Amino acid sequence: MNRFVASLLMLFVWTLPAFAHEKVKIQLNWKPEPQFGGFYAIPEKGIDKQNGLELEVVPGGAGTPTVQMVGAGRVDFAVVSGDELIVARSKGNEVVALFAVYQTNPQGLMTRAERGFKTIGDVFAHEGTVAMQKGLPYSNFLQKKYGFGKVRIVPSPFGDLSQYRTDSAYALQCFVTSEPLAAEKIGIKAQTFLIAESGYNPYTTVVVTRADFLKDHPDTVKKVTASVKAGWEAYLADPTSTNALMNKLNPTMDMETFKASAEIQKPLIETEETKANGVGSMTTQRWQTLVDQLVELKVIDKPVPAAGCFVPQK
Repeated sequence: MNRFVASLLMLFVWTLPAFAHEKVKIQLNWKPEPQFGGFYAIPEKGIDKQNGLELEVVPGGAGTPTVQMVGAGRVDFAVVSGDELIVARSKGNEVVALFAVYQTNPQGLMTRAERGFKTIGDVFAHEGTVAMQKGLPYSNFLQKKYGFGKVRIVPSPFGDLSQYRTDSAYALQCFVTSEPLAAEKIGIKAQTFLIAESGYNPYTTVVVTRADFLKDHPDTVKKVTASVKAGWEAYLADPTSTNALMNKLNPTMDMETFKASAEIQKPLIETEETKANGVGSMTTQRWQTLVDQLVELKVIDKPVPAAGCFVPQK
């Protein structure tokens, strides 16, 4: 073998892994923010390449229909909420959960601290306005438990604090990792209540795929799940560089807020259960509780098998 042929062969061997990387996408349901930090850490730290993948994280926005996109085969992986998944499965859209970022749902209600409320029930026991997406499962749960007789329900402003700034009796749905920090920046001391405190606590920021994709491409699913887990472990350990990347993609959130939000969300992601079973892990019991709640709320007509909703970590 002459030197030229040997050099070509060596070049081919060196570059072979690059050609072997399988391209995959994860579709998000919102903009680049710390709630998705672990996903952006995957390509930022080269974790995808280590697992034979080339991962693209696709941002979303208000109303991005991620669960329908997966079901229709427009994307193979996406982020949804746990209740969205169950509703989808009840309608024949067999999406399957692979990884649940938030063990405690970060969805909450934000009021002004000056109102002196102590529990989430106080929000509905006093006259005022509550801005949230009426008709969603969590809204139905709150209405059934507390009643909406004393409050006026209006559509969610999706992060716009204009009315919150001017109306002291105004409360709004929020992510406790986001809007309260924005309120603080405009000089308003916020009081937040996790909806999980009411007893409704679905897994959130859940990575899903289709059942048929899982069956036909088990190796790809395994690689994506491993990459997601490693990405979140890396982001939770040190979010600094990934926050800088996301800040370039979403400059509407400043670096100080990225840092604060990443810190606030950690106890919602890391729990005693995940310390034992791994970050992102799920249990049949949690899924069964959610199924039962959605049946009771008449969001779904009949139960779906809880064990079929997710793939356990091994």
